[in-house]
Parts: sequence; C-alpha cells; structure tokens
Amino acid sequence: MSKVKYFIDQSWLLIVSSFLFGLMIAAANSAWTPQIEKNAQEKLNRAMSSLVTQARSFEKAVQGLQIPVQKGKPATTDIYMGVDESGRCAGFAFTASGFGFGGSINLIIGLDSSCQKFIGYSVISHTETPGFGDKICKAFFGDQFKGAPAAKLKLSKTADPKLIDGEIAAISGATVSSTAVVRMFNTYITAVKDELQKKGLLTDVKR
Repeated sequence: MSKVKYFIDQSWLLIVSSFLFGLMIAAANSAWTPQIEKNAQEKLNRAMSSLVTQARSFEKAVQGLQIPVQKGKPATTDIYMGVDESGRCAGFAFTASGFGFGGSINLIIGLDSSCQKFIGYSVISHTETPGFGDKICKAFFGDQFKGAPAAKLKLSKTADPKLIDGEIAAISGATVSSTAVVRMFNTYITAVKDELQKKGLLTDVKR
C-alpha cells in the first residue's frame, strides 16, 4: 500500500469533517454578520444620542477620515452630523480609538454645531482595570469635558475638576487611562474640525 493511499484511508473522515465544519462556520458567520453590524450601529446611535441630545437623526458627514498619529499608521474616524427636528445641525459626533493601561479604548466624542466646544464623550468599549482605569466611564471624570473648548486639552494632577476649561484633572491612581482619553481628544480634534470646514459644514472655526 502506497503512503498516499494509506494516508487517505486513515484520514478521510478527518478531512471531510474539517471541510463540513468549515462550511458550517462560514454559514453561521454569514448569517450573524448583519445582526452584529445592526447591533453595533444601534449601540453607536444610542451613544451619539446621549451626547447630541437635540438630534433626532444622524447622517454620516465624513467616512474614513485619516488622523495623523505620532507613531504607526494613521488612525481613521467617521464623523456624524446630528440633525434636529427642523433639519438643522444640532452637533457632531466622531469615533476615536486609543490605548490605555489595559488595552484599546473606543470613544464617541461630541462637538457642538459650530465645533467651538466639546459636548462630552461616551465610552463604547474598554479593557481598563476595574476600580481604577474604568473610572473613565464615571461622570466625575467625563463631566470635565462637557463644555470644554474644542482645542488641545491639558491633563493635570492639580486641576480643579469642577472648573470647565482646557485643563482636565487626572483620575487618581489611573493616570495612564486619563492620559489616553485626553490624548484621543487632542489627536483627533484638529483634523476633524479641518475636515468639516473643508466640506463647508463649519464657518469661523477657531482652534
């Protein structure tokens, strides 16, 4: 008996089973992908609605905008325009990603209709340490961004968290996570504002 025939005799069941399992996995993935994408979009819509509260719907104003970063390949973002009941712009929201202490952090960041002030942010996902880095989800940290100038922000251990300005008070014991959030704001904001102005969606943009 040749080695090839012996191999086929001994392994045909494994080969057929692997093929069938592969088909089943592919079919399941194809069936579930639309629902997964729908769930992700609904989660995104809820996050944007919690920021741009006057918006009744959202339109994708910019897709796949490349954001320059210090190291590695550019990041990308989608920018959404919130539209109120009268059809006017109620504000903007864009996706932002970065790395904290525990891994990737994904945010939705809100801007007012003139991009002069941040509305705030919503955490889509993170892997930060419970009790420390996960405090980026808490109001005492996030509220500092509501009404802050839409420009480069500064993280400070001595800033007053109740004072809304360009300084953000770091989370005690979670400086890395705090830094990651502020860095995302600073990395994205200039390119986002420039792109919206380029498309004629803004006027009199101040940095």
